[in-house]
Amino acid sequence: MLRVAVVGSGPSGLYTAQSLVQREPGVLVDVLDRLPCPYGLVRYGVAPDHEKIKSLQNTLRPVLEHDRVRFLGGVRVGSGGVPTTRLRELYHAVVYCVGAAADRHLGVPGEELPGSWSATEFVSWYSAHPDAADDGFLRGVRSAVVVGVGNVAVDVARILARRAAELRPTDMPQAALTALAASGVDEIHVVGRRGPSQARFTTKELRELGGLPDTEAVVEEAELALDPAYGDPSRLAAAQRRNVEVLRDWATAPSRGARRRIRLRFFLRPVELLDVDGRVGAVRFERTAPDAHGGVTGTGRYRDVEAQLVLRSVGYRGVPLEGLPFDRARGTVPHLAGRVLRDGAVAPGEYVAGWIKRGPTGVIGTNRPCAKETATSLLEDAPVLARRELPGEPLGLLRAAGAEPVGWAGWLAIERAEAELGASLGRGVVKLPDWAALRTAVGPAGAGAEEPSAGSGER
Repeated sequence: MLRVAVVGSGPSGLYTAQSLVQREPGVLVDVLDRLPCPYGLVRYGVAPDHEKIKSLQNTLRPVLEHDRVRFLGGVRVGSGGVPTTRLRELYHAVVYCVGAAADRHLGVPGEELPGSWSATEFVSWYSAHPDAADDGFLRGVRSAVVVGVGNVAVDVARILARRAAELRPTDMPQAALTALAASGVDEIHVVGRRGPSQARFTTKELRELGGLPDTEAVVEEAELALDPAYGDPSRLAAAQRRNVEVLRDWATAPSRGARRRIRLRFFLRPVELLDVDGRVGAVRFERTAPDAHGGVTGTGRYRDVEAQLVLRSVGYRGVPLEGLPFDRARGTVPHLAGRVLRDGAVAPGEYVAGWIKRGPTGVIGTNRPCAKETATSLLEDAPVLARRELPGEPLGLLRAAGAEPVGWAGWLAIERAEAELGASLGRGVVKLPDWAALRTAVGPAGAGAEEPSAGSGER
């Protein structure tokens, strides 16, 4: 049997595990994750009101229930956990699917003021990520600015505008639901430094902003007209053209007098977050104009927009994993068709897939061909990799290295606890809010992972 560790249980990790066991009956896969919960950003990054996308968990679940795949949650790899060198000793091959965990910064004065956050921190809070903290995101907030024009920016704007009754059927943690119900936010600005034809949101997500109850999507036609493609959308790709058409409709529609407004703004670049009584009180923007190279240039004209909450959504970056090479310019691990490269040479038995391999690009489905390419490389290398004798069954050796793996039974205990919590609140499934609640749910019975039977792949 070829033993493979996949580090990360998000889509890229599970697609990798699936590809391996479907294509090669002689492979055993351990899927390791720092959290006791699988599914990565599908669980902790997809907005709770996007139930169709969140249902991808049901599609991925059979991968973890496969008799040659074992889920080992609660296992930290790298700094403060199991060293990558030790992990490499325990398995014939290791595939790192650790995503891109860092947010890009604006790099402007005032960015560290209270009230200034990354969109990821806000998403983690309303998604009940155990590392998230309730730092009063919405306390005293009337106006919010979201910097960025991608789908994450649209997600957080939509959640800010949703009514509690709309979010109550979701798995949103109770504390976040209560805070949103009490929110006084009535003005939400979604701002991009370039034009509408260069925005990265998809038309489906964009249109949702125009269908929210008691909320009006507002666009200034003068800003749209700054885009050279606005007057002739036929020059654009189909997706961009649809976006421009939606924005044009909103710009020319009469006001409905809704309680909340989502203002989509373009050709504005944040240059400073302004301090009002020790926290963010406004954002200063510089008007930009298209240049001849597809970018923008500053015009020297400025305007201030009131905001007690600023969420930056300007992209992600991979972070180095101790023991692996890292390309800081790209924020990825150097690779050749998924094979890790050390000083330009292939590192036997080390692989990458997902964002840490290709950068933070694409949608969830993009991870499938990416994972397949990596799995293909690994299986091509398998005859050589399998020659190495391993020190023993990895589970006991992981424990000896200081890990406390949470097996599939532990995850099932978390699922039961979340169903019980929801029932006690008169809701559906409600996510457990923090590490303490997760550990309590797992309990001693679910904290251990089973070893496979000798000479078999049973999990």
